[in-house]
Formats: sequence, C-alpha cells, structure tokens
Amino acid sequence: MQKPATATLASEFAELPATASHGPLRIEYRWMNEAAANAPIAVFLHEGLGSIAMWRDWPQALCERLGMRGLVYSRPGYGLSTPRAHDVKWPVDFMTAQARDILPALLDALDINTQERKRMWVIGHSDGGSIALLYAAQHPDELAGAVAIAPHVFVEDISVQSIAQTRQLYETTDLRSKLGRYHADVDSAFYGWNDIWLNPAFRAWRIVDELVAIRQPLLAVQGHDDNYGTMAQIDAIAERVPHAQLVKLDACGHSPHRDAPDALNDAIAAFIAKQR
Repeated sequence: MQKPATATLASEFAELPATASHGPLRIEYRWMNEAAANAPIAVFLHEGLGSIAMWRDWPQALCERLGMRGLVYSRPGYGLSTPRAHDVKWPVDFMTAQARDILPALLDALDINTQERKRMWVIGHSDGGSIALLYAAQHPDELAGAVAIAPHVFVEDISVQSIAQTRQLYETTDLRSKLGRYHADVDSAFYGWNDIWLNPAFRAWRIVDELVAIRQPLLAVQGHDDNYGTMAQIDAIAERVPHAQLVKLDACGHSPHRDAPDALNDAIAAFIAKQR
C-alpha cells in the first residue's frame, strides 16, 4: 500500500460505528485554528478525488481570512480514511449517504454540539459541493450557511466525457502515481469515484428538487472554463433556491481554490460577512 507523500502528522482519526448503511469506519480529520474555541466552524468537503492532503493550504488560508475554526476530513475511500473494498461499488445515491450518514456521525464523534452546528458553515468542492448542498437541505436548522464550489446537481455530458478521459489518463500515464501522494489506497479512491460516474445508471442522478429545502444562506461558485460542468449547474441551484448568490469566475476551471484563489476567497469572505 502506497502512503501519501504529503506530511500527515497533524491528522487525527475518528472511529464511526457500523450502521445499516456502512460498516465501522476510521475517518482521517484535521482541525485548523482549534485554539479559537468560540469561533464558528467551517467544514470542508473535498472533491471526488480529494483528501485532506489534496486541499493543501487553502482551507487554512480561508479560515484565517474568515476568523473561523476549520475541520477537514477525508471521506471513506480517500486519504488515510478506511479504504473502499475493491469489490464494492458506490451506489447512485452515494453523495446523499455522505450528507445523511457520514458527516453527521463525524460531527457526533467530535462532540460538535447543536449550538456549534447552528453557527457552522459547510464549504464543498465538486462532489463535496453536492454533499454540502444535500447537507444544507437535510439540516436546514443546524447550519449557518453553505458554499458550493463547482457542484453537481445533475449529470451533464461534459462531466461524463471528462471523467472518461481521466480514466484513460489514470491507466496510461503517471496520473496514478501522482494521485498516490494523497491516498493510502489510490485505486480505492479513483475507481470508487470513476466507476459510479461512468455507470449508465448514474446518468439519471439529480438532486435539483431536494434543494428547495435549503433555507440558510447559500453561495454557489462556478468557473467559466470548467471542463467538468457548465453554468447550468449553478443556474439550476438559483432556480430552486431564489435566495442563493451566484459567482461566475472568468479564467477559472474546475478548481477555483487553485485556479482563482484570490477571487474565490474574496467572494466567500464578502458573502459570509453579510450574514454576520
């Protein structure tokens, strides 16, 4: 098993008990600005191939800008968390299960109480952005607000085409070894994500109707040059959540926190400042 090259000395682990939807899980997590005990919490939800290590320094920089504590964690199958067994396929509703079961169980394990959750922001990227939206819809009274960066709310051809191309790169270039820096079991991470997105059954996946339950402040961000999704994604969010604010970034692809970090941080900071 290849270990990530990025230092992980600051990571801790939470043990989640087995439930009807999953077996026992060991979740890698890390706090930022933990000494600021009275500050609101920002929970960061990574992309489909992400992990704590892959976020690099962006969550820390944003938390310092916002004056918040930060919680980052690697979802099951990613980073140093419990890997996905190689014969297990993620179900079509895997993002709903993450919002419904895994994140609340992690918050419980870390003793994050109801009052802290009411002041909490969820900030997600890509698949993590979709999970942030689903969590906001499922827990409208236990959240201060949400930021969804390049989220998916339905499946577009451009997404499937790019994900198929990524699979070819993974199997024919050094992409696998590069991703191995960020995951203890890189095949667990890659094929869990890739297989479900390329599953024909997943073409019918959509969470647009669930979004009408979102009551708290919502910021949705998309880059004009995103090769995994179009502006139709966040436009669909605005149709279902009229109070949502949209930010559309020029010269920005699928990862605004890497492609346009200053513009992204400015947008998030300004939006959250208006809610305080």
